[in-house]
Amino acid sequence: MKRVLVVYFSQTGQLARIARRLASPLAASGEVELVEEILRPRAPYPFPWPLLRFFDAMPEAVLLDPPPLEPLAVMADEQVDPQFDLVVLAYQVWFLSPSGPVTAFLKSESGKRLLRGRPVVTVIACRNMWLNAQETVKALIHEAGGELRDNVVFTDRAPTLATLITTPRWLLTGKRDGFFGLPPAGVAEADIAGADRFGHALVRALREGREKGSGPMLGGLGAARVDPRLIFSERAGKRAFGAWSRIIRLGGAPGSWLRVPLVALFCLYLVAMILAVVPASLLLQRLLRPLLARRLESQKTYFEAPSGP
Repeated sequence: MKRVLVVYFSQTGQLARIARRLASPLAASGEVELVEEILRPRAPYPFPWPLLRFFDAMPEAVLLDPPPLEPLAVMADEQVDPQFDLVVLAYQVWFLSPSGPVTAFLKSESGKRLLRGRPVVTVIACRNMWLNAQETVKALIHEAGGELRDNVVFTDRAPTLATLITTPRWLLTGKRDGFFGLPPAGVAEADIAGADRFGHALVRALREGREKGSGPMLGGLGAARVDPRLIFSERAGKRAFGAWSRIIRLGGAPGSWLRVPLVALFCLYLVAMILAVVPASLLLQRLLRPLLARRLESQKTYFEAPSGP
């Protein structure tokens, strides 16, 4: 019997639903022992987020300064063998970086012990920008001694400009329903319901022992699709978040009153960027797309690996 560990931290509950739906065929197969590890920050994050608390979490997420976690349950239970045939790591994207609790897991000694020498499948649920976060996670998995074998991505399929309204509304108020003609926020229910197709593929791959090979186990399933229009926008956003993270950190530790005016300035900057720069950037990229087609296609192929489109 193969042993699979599913690790995740979900704040809104959406990622938890996706992870459990994806893992459900593994649990039902009778061929896999499935172990679930829910990451628990010692200081819980609120949901919905208060406005300033939400933006105050940005510097630590971007600079990979993770929060302390409660001890991992799978490591605390001496009756459970910590060796697994496959690790499924599901995570959210915070400010174009992996969420703090997932970074904490990847950098912890317990996390490294679980990943060392193991094939890893990452599962992402986010608005639409995940490329830089996955590059970070890929590097941390490698540093831990694990091997990234597949990546599965679930995004909000609504137009980019619409999600810039619906996603913050969801995170700051808890309301994800459609309003004023805008679609509901988050990953579509049909996509969540269909997550089990990846679980069925993993069952077949484990049955055939393909986790011991070097190729992807989810090839040809459309596991990770890249929107080329967002590649340059994401890079620009990553640079901006990095600069602002360092500025805000000048005000001290998270929650420090000296950070409040810096966080407020960052909020104003972000609103200005969304209203003025993002639409112009999308229009410019559309006009230049014929000239950038070859480069964008190369980048698309790179980011869609290892699972492929």
